[in-house]
Amino acid sequence: MRRAILFLASLGAVVPLPSRAAVTANGDNGFVIESGVDIPADAASVYALIADPARWWSGAHTYSGSAANLRIDPRAGGCFCETLPAVGGKAAGSIEHGRVIYAVPGQALRIGGALGPLQTEGVVGTLDLAIKPADKGVHVTLTYVVGGYMRMAPDKLAPLVDQVLSEQLSRLKQAAEKSGQRKEG
Repeated sequence: MRRAILFLASLGAVVPLPSRAAVTANGDNGFVIESGVDIPADAASVYALIADPARWWSGAHTYSGSAANLRIDPRAGGCFCETLPAVGGKAAGSIEHGRVIYAVPGQALRIGGALGPLQTEGVVGTLDLAIKPADKGVHVTLTYVVGGYMRMAPDKLAPLVDQVLSEQLSRLKQAAEKSGQRKEG
């Protein structure tokens, strides 16, 4: 786990972060991360993009090494899952990163789950992606609340998780902008 955390921390140094990213609460048993970006697109398009993580999530932050193996079924009870491809004749596998607990198209997608290296800890996490109208499109706020038992101190782990999730939010914005440019051109 330590190696995974060091790798996650090193990636945060090379990716531009959203305009607002912060660990907003930290305690002995958990933490809260909040990040936000403005995206020049309509709410329905951004929601559809969020539900298609293969288009924006970093493959470096998957178990398979490829975001193409990620999927979200954007309905209550739907899976945020990853398929592990078969290797060397061994059977393919899968990972449940989280379970959709709230889905309102164009407004919010909420997923319950301990992401990444948090899966091996005794924690629960809630990832909330809220979409609100903004001046030239929408504002997306990512909030991740984690609580429970962690072998690594939450104050050490929270900034690393913040870097990784902030990177994903930046990638969401970039994918939306690229998608918007294709529609205009």
